[in-house]
Amino acid sequence: MGRPRTPLLSSDRICEAALQLVTATGGFTIPAVARTLGVRPSSLYNHVAGRDDIVELLRERAMSEVTLPAVDPERPWREVVADILRSYRHSYARYPRLIPLLTAHAVNSPHAFTMYNALATTLSRAGFSPEDTLRAITLMDCFVLGSALDVAAPDEPWHSGAEVGPELAAALATGAEKPERADDAFEYGLAVLLRGL
Repeated sequence: MGRPRTPLLSSDRICEAALQLVTATGGFTIPAVARTLGVRPSSLYNHVAGRDDIVELLRERAMSEVTLPAVDPERPWREVVADILRSYRHSYARYPRLIPLLTAHAVNSPHAFTMYNALATTLSRAGFSPEDTLRAITLMDCFVLGSALDVAAPDEPWHSGAEVGPELAAALATGAEKPERADDAFEYGLAVLLRGL
């Protein structure tokens, strides 16, 4: 019996199967990925080194749409950072159930390092110290990942009831429909973050 014309397994197919599981259940296991693909778990190890390798494939997928602005030393650093963070949020908002999984693993993704290097270079050129650059990037990660999760939040994030005071009720009454509400909150938070920095 000859080999099939289309390989049964590849790192892309393994990543896709793991992504389906994460989207459905919030996680994945090697045996579950193998079952999804109709192969034995040992077959996966011809294409990936193990679970951590699959996590990094998933991170690459999540980061794949992050676009970086062209390098322009004359452009204000706040504009460069804002463009990167908008793209970062958009890319991760596609896969909100991946966020808890990815934040539990150290980054080892070329796409991710390209983005973080661009942020570090931009902040360094703006005069941030190495310590403040790390603090700023950590703050940006927290903000962007939380904002990406907000895109997947329910349309009505709070139940109305006796616990809702009049001030909160008035604030809730001003909220737009999703996704406009999430986008508006992100842009407001981004402006606050950049002014604070």
